Amino acid sequence: MPPASSRPSLIRSLHASVVREAVEAHGRYLKGLPAGRRAVLSYVNLNNYELDGADLSEADLTGALLGGASLRGAKLVRATLYGADLRDADMREANLSRCDMRGACLRGANLGGADLSGCDLREGLTAVQDDDKGLRILEHSKRPGELDYAMLQGANLSGAQMSGAFARKADFTDADLSNVSLQGAKLANACLDGADLTGANLHNAEMTNVSLRRAVMVGVDVSGADLTAADLTDVLRAPPPIVYIDDLPLNEVIEAHELFCRSDGREGKAARASSVDFRPLKRLKERRLSGLYAPEAVFFGMDLEGAHLQGANLAGADLRGTKLRGADLRGARLVGAQLARADLSNAKLGPLKIAEDRVLRTDLTRAVLRGANLRGASAPRARLIEADLDRAKMDGADLRGAELPPGTASRS
Repeated sequence: MPPASSRPSLIRSLHASVVREAVEAHGRYLKGLPAGRRAVLSYVNLNNYELDGADLSEADLTGALLGGASLRGAKLVRATLYGADLRDADMREANLSRCDMRGACLRGANLGGADLSGCDLREGLTAVQDDDKGLRILEHSKRPGELDYAMLQGANLSGAQMSGAFARKADFTDADLSNVSLQGAKLANACLDGADLTGANLHNAEMTNVSLRRAVMVGVDVSGADLTAADLTDVLRAPPPIVYIDDLPLNEVIEAHELFCRSDGREGKAARASSVDFRPLKRLKERRLSGLYAPEAVFFGMDLEGAHLQGANLAGADLRGTKLRGADLRGARLVGAQLARADLSNAKLGPLKIAEDRVLRTDLTRAVLRGANLRGASAPRARLIEADLDRAKMDGADLRGAELPPGTASRS
């Protein structure tokens, strides 16, 4: 992005009232109301504008200057941001899905929790009509999408096109980068801790000094990628086809545990599954797993909807992206558990009564719930979930970007 002195003269300024009118008319356009018209704010100087929550879906912002602008929670679905300057913009929780962002500059922008799924951040080239020379290519405009120093913690970039993009020292902690194309991208010194890179294309990517701690790297193409000095600690790769515990297949161990639960301990055997990878089972929906001992176990992306997990020890477990809708987690120990993007809607998180005058509280101390869904399915249920959260241990829990019940304060 060139300095202001070298920017082409086609950049124009509009009075704030004109911009406001354009945004309001665009809202009517999206709703099919009278006097509605699509917002065309191409090459407009919108630096430092406050557009929080604005719905600019399908708007034309080609080449717009939005440096330092506040667009928190804004909707820009299928908008055109081709060649736009979004340096240092605040776009937390914004919806940029399927945006045309070729050649856009997002250097230093805050995109925490934003939805950039299916967006295009590849190289862009801008041509304008010149009265003397006809069609003229702007020399400064030929550049790849730039995300250097950008903050994308917990962002959704699934299926995004980012071939050749610059994202040096960018922070993609816990971001969804599944099936993203980062072929030839410049990612030196970037942080991808906990990122989901399932099916990503990293062919020939520059990844020197990249941190990939706890990243999910299943089906990733890293051919030709430069991973010099990359931190691959605890990277999660494809699961084994079958897992054994004490020479017994995992599925039989779980069946014995269920029998133990149903018979009040008279039959079967309680499972001891510390650090076990449960992914080969694919789903544990509605299974009886009360009291399961599985600290540091891996449940990444599994279906545990409606599972009975009362009093289970899941401390430090990897439950990222798991479906725990309606699961009974009363009294469960989830200290330090990884629950980013997990679906806990309608889950029971309240205390578990273990004696006439004793209860065991659900313990989510230091758990990572970034982007998790903690909402109830109905208003009465939402109030119950809120009460459950209030009674659970949440000290140091990371709730950034989590969907919380109405009236529940975010604690992190």
